[in-house]
Amino acid sequence: MIVITGAAGFIGSYFLGFLNELGYEHLIIVDDFSRVDKANNYQNKTFITKINRNDFIQWLHENPYEVKQIFHFGARTNTTEFNTAIFDELNVNYSKAIWNYCAQYQVPLVYASSAATYGLGEHGFEDNHQIVDKLQPLNPYGVSKNEFDKWALQQKQQPPFWAGLKFFNVYGPNEYHKGRMASVVFHAYNQIKAKGSMNLFRSHNPQYKDGEQLRDFIYVRDVAKVADFLMQQQPTSGLYNLGTGKARTFVDLAKTVFNALNLQPIIHFVDTPEDIRDKYQYFTEANMQKLIDIGYIEPFTTLEEGVKEYVTKFLQKEASINKLGLK
Repeated sequence: MIVITGAAGFIGSYFLGFLNELGYEHLIIVDDFSRVDKANNYQNKTFITKINRNDFIQWLHENPYEVKQIFHFGARTNTTEFNTAIFDELNVNYSKAIWNYCAQYQVPLVYASSAATYGLGEHGFEDNHQIVDKLQPLNPYGVSKNEFDKWALQQKQQPPFWAGLKFFNVYGPNEYHKGRMASVVFHAYNQIKAKGSMNLFRSHNPQYKDGEQLRDFIYVRDVAKVADFLMQQQPTSGLYNLGTGKARTFVDLAKTVFNALNLQPIIHFVDTPEDIRDKYQYFTEANMQKLIDIGYIEPFTTLEEGVKEYVTKFLQKEASINKLGLK
């Protein structure tokens, strides 16, 4: 059996559907299933059973030889949350418990790290184990992810294969429940549908024009494909960046959403809030050479292709269903 944690969330639930498409049905899904707004992410997918997040570690030790692989995508991902105790519990200690099980029973593990570990990018965006101790994340979420990465690299007892995936700016279906933490594509679509225009942050850095701040946007399907590739191939264990390797501007992204809706772009610029201005990232771009070197040759979905598919096949479809009152 394969276990997916965070299976009611964005990436976990998408990956559940992705595995179903590949023919996998003997799946265990783990999450806090009390949130009604996340139910649609997993209700129509195939799995054996679902286990509450709080019961999962005990279940693992009661069924020590049942699990063949674990994809640990569950985490507290709110970058505006500053209660470090929550991150210690859910992102660090919980992940350690899963790691220790995988090491003891020799179960391969792929887990979610984050590009938030890179902070302002003072040391670049290379998935080099030598720089992990030097990284300075900008918020408790990023700190928690980096703390677990550091801990994992120090462990003598390890799973037979493990990979920590440093997700960059992931967008795509099944993020409807994330609210403020949803992708810029999601928020752009909703702003444009509501107002006919899109707000972007003004640049407060003289090196960048308004809207030309850069991010590495990656479509969630590519995330699923890489996670499956790593588990199938089980190359050298370690941390792996997961972006496209090509940064794009927020103006590019906004125009792509307008184009997907067959509308002329109307973009306004607003000041970046002062409370986040000194921690605002003007550039992120994944160095993807490490993944390429181990044999991953699939081309990544372009921003234009990914946004068009997301808008036309998912966001507009979801809006139509809601309008008809079918949900």
